[in-house]
Amino acid sequence: MPIYEYQCEACNHNLEALQKLSDAPLVDCPACGKAALKKQISAAGFRLAGGGWYETDFKSGKKKNIAGDSGSAGSSSSASSTTAS
Repeated sequence: MPIYEYQCEACNHNLEALQKLSDAPLVDCPACGKAALKKQISAAGFRLAGGGWYETDFKSGKKKNIAGDSGSAGSSSSASSTTAS
């Protein structure tokens, strides 16, 4: 579930709320009680980082991973080479 940020236009109180995508936006401020909350636009709370895909992504035929190495030893050696560089 995403975390949404809200700010009250009456008292400038800021809050974060964990809500489902289908939930209605909050309107009542917990600090002052007025119906003046507005949803803020903010950056995502996570980022995707890494050097590649999961082994099962785009697999075709008898290939075991994207790099073309077979077996699990190839995947561990490729992981160690990415951390060294």
